[in-house]
Amino acid sequence: MSSVILIVLTTVTAPYGVKVSARELADKLQDPASATSFDAAAFAFFSEVSPELQIAFMDEMGVSKADAALVAALFSDAAGYELPLAARP
Repeated sequence: MSSVILIVLTTVTAPYGVKVSARELADKLQDPASATSFDAAAFAFFSEVSPELQIAFMDEMGVSKADAALVAALFSDAAGYELPLAARP
């Protein structure tokens, strides 16, 4: 497991006590249902992981940046504040 994946998984799982694999997290980042269900791991990724580390994780895991930006925008709307990777028209 790469250091990027290890850091990201530690950041998104430790505070919430959830177990999620790198693949599961990558899938959640591209799925709008993550925002509608307010998935803790996905929200932690967008809100607590630095934008540079987010990009590195998405690159390593093959996550669509466009899809993730849309999910981040949904989380931004739900949270009431702007998240760094949220796509806005």
